[in-house]
Amino acid sequence: MDATDVVSDVLVIGSGIAGLSFALKIADYAQVVLVTKKEKAESNTNYAQGGIAAVMSSVDSFENHVKDTLTCGDGLSRRAVVEKIVREGPTRIQELMKIGVDFSRTATDEFDLGREGGHSKRRIVHAKDLTGQEVEYALLDTVAKHPSIKLFENQIAINLVVKNNRCVGCYVLDTENSVIRNFVAKIMVLATGGIGRVYFHTSNSDIATGDGIAMAYRAGATIMNMEFTQFHPTYLYRPYETSFLISEALRGEEAVLRDKRGRRFMEDYHPMRELAPRDIVARAIDHELKKSGNKYVFLDISFKNPEFVRSRFPGIYEKCLSFGINITKDPIPVVPAAHYCCGGVRITIAGKTDVKNLFAIGETACTGLHGANRLAGNSLLEALVCAHYATERCIKLLKKEIPLQQFVPWEPGRAVDIDEAVVITQNRDEIRRLMWNYVGIVRSNKRLTRAKKRITLLQEEINQYYWDFIITADLVELRNMALVAELVIDSAMMRKESRGIHYSLDYPQKLPVAQDTLLKK
Repeated sequence: MDATDVVSDVLVIGSGIAGLSFALKIADYAQVVLVTKKEKAESNTNYAQGGIAAVMSSVDSFENHVKDTLTCGDGLSRRAVVEKIVREGPTRIQELMKIGVDFSRTATDEFDLGREGGHSKRRIVHAKDLTGQEVEYALLDTVAKHPSIKLFENQIAINLVVKNNRCVGCYVLDTENSVIRNFVAKIMVLATGGIGRVYFHTSNSDIATGDGIAMAYRAGATIMNMEFTQFHPTYLYRPYETSFLISEALRGEEAVLRDKRGRRFMEDYHPMRELAPRDIVARAIDHELKKSGNKYVFLDISFKNPEFVRSRFPGIYEKCLSFGINITKDPIPVVPAAHYCCGGVRITIAGKTDVKNLFAIGETACTGLHGANRLAGNSLLEALVCAHYATERCIKLLKKEIPLQQFVPWEPGRAVDIDEAVVITQNRDEIRRLMWNYVGIVRSNKRLTRAKKRITLLQEEINQYYWDFIITADLVELRNMALVAELVIDSAMMRKESRGIHYSLDYPQKLPVAQDTLLKK
């Protein structure tokens, strides 16, 4: 191996709940390198407020959780996957508690279970409204103490290296030192999170630019159901952009949606009103905004006991207060925002892709659990369960003595420094706005055709930059965003129906047979 190569048994890209929990488990059997493109705590997991869906109550059952998941998935969820993941919930929760995750409890020391949209029972295990942060920090603390894990921060993966349909490593850019190195490994695991930053309004972390999905597609993996972008109904509205989600758990505690006149409107759209599945609530808000011309609606929990609100939602209370909104007295201005990608790299429940030794877990991946719409709280659960099964699979693989394979160092050729970085900023903004306007909550053939034409032109420009200029983190992200946007557009154009969170004005009906949308290079 070259002296500059970083060599390991297992290379994990991403430091959210999926990547960290996998790294922690496999590190008892292998040398692990963990790469993250910003600081280690920067991930969608860290911003997850609601919690983890798991059957932890005697009045609940696995059958109820399975039924709710299948109903929400609108005919596209895979029952076998749903049943397996749901039944793992309690065990995975206990594992988190063992490493110090402090979930909220009642006065009688039972889990203080929350309820969110689409759930028939209270089953959201949470740490007040800071669940993701609590889980992330507990995992990071445990990972830091493990002698077999080496963590690299501020490193962005550029491309996977595949030989004879076998992944052997990755080119990674050290963004602080502007150096590209070979990361060589026997097994590669993508856990890079979602695609939210492809949209103008999103609840996602700045790092959610679809890197893992884009790299996997270029490497030859199958991509599945990318048209199903879940829009969270309640994102704090500000005249300028700011990423802050208003958790669905507020609606689980009886918060109501009102228009600017104070009218409660969800009863016009669904019998479950504010607790209807997210796609229905998001479309209802979108419809109300288009009908009225207003920029936001209100989410109101001000009628509840102020002490309860402050205690149950301390993070939301403090954040809103910083903007001059006292949620114990004032309604919260909200709009929908891109929140979760139900599609991704097609995998088995153990994270296996159709490229040898390449695994994907978490939001990067698609097991078929979520189907056409994700049930609240199921994403963190899926990440934990798939990380567990991926570990078992990788332990077996490593016993086969997989050889390490060296590959040629990165060659910049005649590339020069980017002369006008504003071009990258312009294209990034254009992608996000065209996706919001043309590939958003409500879609049509006309909008999708416009989006396809523009993304094709943008792809040509961006690919030219990629070959002409020295690689930067911004250019890597832009390239991935453009590709992921195109995958979403192509998938949406292929689905000639309305199902789950994909709603088309031209195809308002559901087809009699649910089928996955598959894309492969």
